[in-house]
Amino acid sequence: MARKLIIDCDPGIDDAIALLLAMASPEDVDLLGITVVGGNVGVERTLANALAVTELAGRAVPVVAGADRPMVVELQTAAHIHGEGGLRGADLPPPTRTAVPGHAVDWLRATLRAAAPGSVTLCAIGPLTNVALALLLEPGIRTALDRIVLMGGAIGLGNVTPAAEFNIFVDPHAAQIVLGAGVPVVMAPLDVTHRAITNPARVHAIRAPGGPVARAVAGILDAYPSKAKFGGEGGPIHDACAVAWILRPEMMSGRTCNVRVDTGDGPSRGRTLVDWWGGDRNGPANALVLDRIDDEAFFALLTERLARYAAD
Repeated sequence: MARKLIIDCDPGIDDAIALLLAMASPEDVDLLGITVVGGNVGVERTLANALAVTELAGRAVPVVAGADRPMVVELQTAAHIHGEGGLRGADLPPPTRTAVPGHAVDWLRATLRAAAPGSVTLCAIGPLTNVALALLLEPGIRTALDRIVLMGGAIGLGNVTPAAEFNIFVDPHAAQIVLGAGVPVVMAPLDVTHRAITNPARVHAIRAPGGPVARAVAGILDAYPSKAKFGGEGGPIHDACAVAWILRPEMMSGRTCNVRVDTGDGPSRGRTLVDWWGGDRNGPANALVLDRIDDEAFFALLTERLARYAAD
């Protein structure tokens, strides 16, 4: 039976690919809705982009706008990576669909309140503001969650600063709340996403089936702005790794750890402090932290699922 899934995101080029992967996998996931947050670009753009991606996929998934800024700090975006509109290289028209009225935090609360215990997986692939606010306002909704699968953090080096990964850096206070909420967490950090790097052969395979989705995704991957950092051939599709774990968890591995977040104002703000060696030195384990991925299996899955759109 397909797993009930909610995706909270900030599209964003890799968010768009993650959404397309999930929407192409109805035998594995029943996508209840998409909530968006300010992150890679402002929330007005992440909303438009989520609507545009669902139109591209031909899927009538509810999309709801959420927080436009982090809980405490000022919003910092990543338009230099994703483009001013957030979908660099995709060349999508403006959406004609409209969002679900209301706020994503209220939609999350109502949806989870009505769900059976342990029946919903929440995949959070942007800053965690919406998720943290929902859990703070209504702690009881956590019983509906099977787990939270998030793309964020790092065991080692960050990407927005030497210490921090972007999603956690944007709203570290929200990340700390989510990690301390008592919900099982699976964390796909940079240490695993940086092992899933595109190359010309992989982009060619994604483009080969033809059609609007193949062209959009290949365009995104061709336009990846930081190829030199990863050997010059391509870059990581961070957020799709979190969705791929939900679809095929056997392709990744890691270990359960205690994870805390530096919420201070210093140069390590947003760093995920992963107690990789255990021993409950900082508290009990609160996350399965992934650090290994079968990258061939990941790209085979991504290519096969995206090719389904060409047959629609």
